Amino acid sequence: MTQNNKLIRTSASLPENVIDDLDYLMQARGFSNRSALLADIIRKEAAAFSQNHTNEIMAGTLTMVYDHSVPGLQQRLIQLKHQYVAEIISSTQIQLMDQHTLEVNLMQGAAQDLKKISDEMTANRGVKNANLYLTQSALPPIYTSPIQFRRKPNDPS
Repeated sequence: MTQNNKLIRTSASLPENVIDDLDYLMQARGFSNRSALLADIIRKEAAAFSQNHTNEIMAGTLTMVYDHSVPGLQQRLIQLKHQYVAEIISSTQIQLMDQHTLEVNLMQGAAQDLKKISDEMTANRGVKNANLYLTQSALPPIYTSPIQFRRKPNDPS
């Protein structure tokens, strides 16, 4: 629960098998009650919906698995990361078996822009699978203004 949110009780009528699934998920994922699990599911669904329908600033990850033996793929991904340096804050890769790489990119920006960047990166031949996960939270500003250099006294420049 965030700072200014108050709890509001609601109810829903669900089929018994859906309640069974809900209880299984609650236990398997370590939630203490149904309400906590439902709140988590709703937040995730709202963020997924928002990434296609809003320009709200969001933070998230783009996780990809790609075949690094595909000619030019790694260079193209690097070019895209340079092109979108303001949105792709950090990137890390790990080598997997069978010439595959797992890459995770930390991103922040307008949701529709992040979706566009994700689509552009994952459309490359050799990308096996990808998942963009956005959250409606944002990172604190990393860089907000140019660095001001002080001139030394008696510096004519």
